[in-house]
Order: sequence, then structure tokens, then C-alpha cells
Amino acid sequence: MTSTPFPDRDTIASKLASLEEQEKSYVSLLMENAAQDENVIDGLHRHLNNAASAPFLNTLKLESLGRWIGGAAPARLQIRLMEAAKSSQHPAYAAFRSGLSRSGGLERAYPPAVI
Repeated sequence: MTSTPFPDRDTIASKLASLEEQEKSYVSLLMENAAQDENVIDGLHRHLNNAASAPFLNTLKLESLGRWIGGAAPARLQIRLMEAAKSSQHPAYAAFRSGLSRSGGLERAYPPAVI
């Protein structure tokens, strides 16, 4: 019998979709545990794919998600978040990427070298 990893990507995607304070706390707790990194990234991909296929595209909400997750995620996830944001040219991904860039998370995790 195979066990399903907890939480699954659909659960994480639904938490990212609502982005209320309780869901932010839940996702933040998941991001603290390196063993949950795959689930968080899979959930993010699922959420972005759902947003891309939705009849109405809420770019402000996706930008807000990018800003929040970029500021809340630990350094080890910053590159993977940017890879997820750049994995499609769809406007949903572009809105998320815009918010992620504005968060400055990648620059804080990997500051530019001073020569």
C-alpha cells in the first residue's frame, strides 16, 4: 500500500488560492520544513495551472501571492519559486512572476556580489 504525501498538491493549491491569514500561516509552516518543499512547489504549479485555465484571470491576486510567498519563503525555495514563475508565458504566470520579483526574496537570498 502506498501512502499519499500529506498535504497533497490540491490542498496546497486551495490554500494558495484563498490566501487568507489562516492559509498563509499553514503554507508558511509547510515552507519551514524542507521535507515539504516538493509538495509546496507542486501545489504552486497546480494553483498557477488552475488560474491559467480559469475563465476569469485575477492578476492582482496572483501578484499579491507572488509578493507574499517571495517574502515568506526561505532562501532554499527562492530559485524554485522563480523557476515555477518562469515555466510558462501565460499571463497568470507573468502576474505571479511580477509579484515575486517585487518581493525581493531572490535578491535577499542571493545578494549580488560586490567587486
